[in-house]
Amino acid sequence: MPPMQLSRSNGVAPTNDLHIAGWNTADDWKDLRAKLLGRDTEELWTSAYKDYYRQRLELRYLGPIKALRESGSYQGEGFSIVAIQCTLFEFLQSTIDGTNYRFLKKGDKLGPYEYSSSKDVFVAFLTKNEPFSKIFNEDTAFDFYIGVRCGLLHEARTKNDWTISAKSHNSLIADTQRKIVYRDNFQDAILLFIEDYGVRLVKDKELQAAFIRKFDKLCE
Repeated sequence: MPPMQLSRSNGVAPTNDLHIAGWNTADDWKDLRAKLLGRDTEELWTSAYKDYYRQRLELRYLGPIKALRESGSYQGEGFSIVAIQCTLFEFLQSTIDGTNYRFLKKGDKLGPYEYSSSKDVFVAFLTKNEPFSKIFNEDTAFDFYIGVRCGLLHEARTKNDWTISAKSHNSLIADTQRKIVYRDNFQDAILLFIEDYGVRLVKDKELQAAFIRKFDKLCE
């Protein structure tokens, strides 16, 4: 069934029952959006974070990663875990920026708040946000993008000598010199980032405007 359901016979406005975060639909977001623009309270923004951002991540990404970690045998599930983690980074950064990916055809131009390079967004996430920015610079983040992200998503393998281990003894998320990503420590860092983002979102007007742009696009 298509997400848009139109009622033409009785003049009722179109509805959008596309589920974007658990049972929350695009219409539910529209209602919350109106409240956010009208009253803009910390309580409402806490609801936006928990019911839309966090719930979307939990059900689609964080929960599956947790299940893989808890049922794993240390015989290869790290590849699946890190592949899921890599798909998250672009969403996390583009939500901070309030931007959306657009594939450019010949002659097309980007509109406001659009991007066409996943690489730039991926690298920005690792170099601009703690605790990742303590480990990665532009060069090592790009090498990680090519060797881990692109290797896993395109060829189901790591490349450029990168390897995946479960956990480091000193909570290091990655060793960029030895080219090791510690997937459990990486996940812990992702969860810390998500929690910190929620704290900042309820007060930061720029983050709030970007959040609205992002979720408006998700509801199209």
